[in-house]
Amino acid sequence: MKDGRTHLAHKAEHAVDLDTGAVVAVTLQAADKGDTTTLDETLCEAGMAVAELVGRETELRPGDESRVNVSGIEELVTDKGYHSGAVVQRMKSYEVRSYIPEKQQKGRRHWQDKAEEQRAVYQNRRRVRGRYGRSLLRRRGELVERSFAHCYETGGMRRCHLRGRENILKRQLIHVGAFNLSLVLRNLLGAGTPRECNNRAGRLILRLFWWLTCLVSDR
Repeated sequence: MKDGRTHLAHKAEHAVDLDTGAVVAVTLQAADKGDTTTLDETLCEAGMAVAELVGRETELRPGDESRVNVSGIEELVTDKGYHSGAVVQRMKSYEVRSYIPEKQQKGRRHWQDKAEEQRAVYQNRRRVRGRYGRSLLRRRGELVERSFAHCYETGGMRRCHLRGRENILKRQLIHVGAFNLSLVLRNLLGAGTPRECNNRAGRLILRLFWWLTCLVSDR
């Protein structure tokens, strides 16, 4: 703003793989849109990313079966802010199993002329209350929130002094790409950040020094 303050103009949404913690897709939405209206775009972006990954795996390993599920997105896990009868019904029409916790309702809901929506909501409720559904929600809290913490809290992207949605989205994609790169480096080297790598190098030097000291003392 003109006086230097910032206000909420955009909000970010991440689609995260709950097996690896990697961000599959990221979208930048207008701040005046609710979660129930922006979910479809993020889900579509994630589906296209998975389809692209399937094609890449097929090209690299034509004789092997792809490690990526060809059917695309099969399960959706979100927080309760995305829950509504219409959203759950749409996810069922997309053939995606939803695990969306419900908000607290005041009074009983009326399902007159909403038989399909009622069936979808009750099926989602049973899945959420099951053992597998509860485990998915715990993993969502661990992995999805971690990506937001690294990108927007530690990474300092809560405020972005850029003009225009395209410029902000480019900056956001670089941030998320660095987060995914840290997962790859942690898998290869055991350290996902330069600070962590530096700390590991320091501990290695201390161990070598201790080992040499023990050899000298034994002699």
